[in-house]
Amino acid sequence: MSSAERGGGYSNHREREILEELRLSGGSSRVQFLAERLNVSEETIRRNIRVLEESGHVTKVHGGVHLKDFSSEQPLHFRMNESAEAKRVIAAEVSNLIQDGDTLFLDIGSTTAFIAVALQKHQNLFIVTNSISVAHTLATRNGNRVFLAGGPLRSHDGGAFGNEAVSFIRRFNVKHAILSIAAINERGFMLQDMEEAEFSREAARIAENRIIVADGGKFGHTAPITVDMPDMLVTDTAPPDDLKAMLEANGIQLIIAGSREQT
Repeated sequence: MSSAERGGGYSNHREREILEELRLSGGSSRVQFLAERLNVSEETIRRNIRVLEESGHVTKVHGGVHLKDFSSEQPLHFRMNESAEAKRVIAAEVSNLIQDGDTLFLDIGSTTAFIAVALQKHQNLFIVTNSISVAHTLATRNGNRVFLAGGPLRSHDGGAFGNEAVSFIRRFNVKHAILSIAAINERGFMLQDMEEAEFSREAARIAENRIIVADGGKFGHTAPITVDMPDMLVTDTAPPDDLKAMLEANGIQLIIAGSREQT
């Protein structure tokens, strides 16, 4: 029996440490972070990652790595039931920002799925998405044109990711990108998954106005992957002072759904 077989598909202690760090960080991490955590060089981490990829445990992405078949989130239909009323309020607010005929990108989040429902009475929308749920909700309605990114669909949320999906959205230029997030704190906006974060950055680049939607349950939490600052945050409740200070320092407009408060 080989050392890899004895180790369950990974051949040394450091590879087991890398897998454990990836699980603790939500399934994804940057190479630099792993090197610092394990007190070794980045090149050493890359060598170990190559072995782990060959054995089918991880997938390399630019600057980082993520566990294969890892989901730190519940399936979309479960998340739709979490803070559902807050998500409906946010969705109604965002729908008021969208005009008939607008061009927009919608991602795979549960709040975004509520927004798609809230947009069903709009007309002639031009929608780019990587979410099969969003596409199903808005396609063939009121003169809408819906463009769905290709590639394998994730089992827990029906989202398309990877090089094929990224190449697809780079073809477009939209007025609004409506983006989900896993956590917000005084350092910024974060996601759990490296591949999802890279896709979110590309979606932000094709938009004139980048809108992050998140209920108050995301405030004060952390996640391992930082994403770019948006132009606007739409939420359901006033954030704490440290988050307000972060938003103001970065020139991010705050809209609290269901109220007249805007900053």
